[in-house]
Amino acid sequence: MTDQPSYQVLARKYRPETFADLVGQDAMVRTLKNAFAADRIAQAFMMTGIRGTGKTTTARIIAKGMNCIGPDGNGGPTTEPCGQCEHCTAIMEGRHVDVMEMDAASRTGVGDIREIIDSVNYRAASARYKIYIIDEVHMLSKNAFNALLKTLEEPPAHVKFIFATTEIRQVPVTVLSRCQRFDLRRIEPEAQIGLLRKIATAEGAEITDEALALITRAAEGSARDAQSLLDQAISHGAGETSAEQVRAMLGLADRGRVLDLFDMILKGEAATALTELSAQYADGADPMAVLRDLAEVCHWVSVVKITPEAAEDPTISPDERARGHAMASALPMRVLSRMWQMLLKSLEEVAMAPNAMMAAEMAVIRLTHVADLPSPDELVRKLENSAPPPGNGPSGSRPAPTAGSTQAHASQAAPVPHAPGGPVASGAQTATALAQDALQHYARFEDVVELIRTHRDVKLLVEVETGLRLVNYQPGRIEVNPTADAAPDLIGRLGARLQAWTGNRWAISVASGGEPTIAEKRDAAENAVKAEAEAHPLVQAVIAAFPKARITDIRTEAEKAQEALTDALPEVDEEWDPFDED
Repeated sequence: MTDQPSYQVLARKYRPETFADLVGQDAMVRTLKNAFAADRIAQAFMMTGIRGTGKTTTARIIAKGMNCIGPDGNGGPTTEPCGQCEHCTAIMEGRHVDVMEMDAASRTGVGDIREIIDSVNYRAASARYKIYIIDEVHMLSKNAFNALLKTLEEPPAHVKFIFATTEIRQVPVTVLSRCQRFDLRRIEPEAQIGLLRKIATAEGAEITDEALALITRAAEGSARDAQSLLDQAISHGAGETSAEQVRAMLGLADRGRVLDLFDMILKGEAATALTELSAQYADGADPMAVLRDLAEVCHWVSVVKITPEAAEDPTISPDERARGHAMASALPMRVLSRMWQMLLKSLEEVAMAPNAMMAAEMAVIRLTHVADLPSPDELVRKLENSAPPPGNGPSGSRPAPTAGSTQAHASQAAPVPHAPGGPVASGAQTATALAQDALQHYARFEDVVELIRTHRDVKLLVEVETGLRLVNYQPGRIEVNPTADAAPDLIGRLGARLQAWTGNRWAISVASGGEPTIAEKRDAAENAVKAEAEAHPLVQAVIAAFPKARITDIRTEAEKAQEALTDALPEVDEEWDPFDED
């Protein structure tokens, strides 16, 4: 009875054996070919890239090329190993005594590296070079890396190191600087589909182009993942493998149905969207996968909106491409951005929820209710159209706040006090007694308040603004009426501070009557502006549409213009030379 040959998975059966077999790594292959042709073979190589792009496979091909002697036994280092000589055969089968592979994920310590360091001084037993291939090298400990540095910098002529890693950032710079680095790229969709088609043909498997496109999209640029999924898909199809079977195998929803669901959500059709979600769930789609597909569609449509040529992807069917272009032209970017943020939040909720389907349904309900909300500018236009004209209603006679309305209120609310009749005798005598040149800067009471603010006496400033009603003012003489809450010593402290700051004595007396305090006038001005804003028809329309809305801040056109000037970058002189030190 003969033993049946054991089955070999596609990822191992079709593992590249020469550089010509490598898919999508043309830049690296060209560099290596030139280096071998010029006999400039590096002492250490660093292969980096995502899983399944061929790092370890490339390391073995380099090892074969270095030690290949050709079918006649007289060949030298080559980028096209013969695959027939004893060295090529032994390396391909993983049994060559001079090519040692070590998995750094399981052997991370200094002791493991010391074995390598101790053995490098011995020449190769049969091959041209003694080659050490260390996979997942980033897993080595810090001490192990340090122990390797000296040998890596000055290895014997017969020793070569080849490292492979998926986490290049975790490899010390001191190690990277001693290696020739090669970044293995993700496999492009066109090359991936071509590779899968070639393997499927060699296996005699019937599989549709759409099914290969789905496998390519799921592999995310990894050749090994793609071949493993193809292996599974061929077994799943048991004959001719269709896109529907691959979707069922991957737990994906039909791409067209995902686009339908995306469209229903954007139209705010909650009931229809929930029905479609339930149908996809009944057909075997994972709720998390459906939301992930929706996020992928949202991202794809956003990218197509910015760069329309992004739709020319071989993994996208012509029908999907047409629908993507239509959505991209119809949807504003702010809507797509809002959808993206909400889908990311929904994915987190579904992952944490005890029942994924319930969480997905709640996410779809929320998305449909938010998706059809108008944008801020659309809402303003809608409210402007629905607001009553300025001449109608009880507030029609109130105009909108103008650019200068805030300043106008301020000037009306704070008139400059002056003597009602001729000059007051005592005030004139005081002014004569004081040095006029020192007091000419304080022509108004507001100048006195600004003086207090300049000296940063916050306590005195608050007390003056809230506790004193101005009756009469002349430079050097102030008549005030303190409020009931004013501090008893406020007038004395104010006079002492003003004398200290100006160098002249100030006469401050108490009188009856007077204007409102500065704080009262300020509040009155703000309340007047707020009342004017609340009376505006557009604001009334907003409050009617959103009863809980409140005015939190009012800015005039002049204030906004000033902010814009402040935030604007200064203009650069076109003739300015950055290298001109003068």
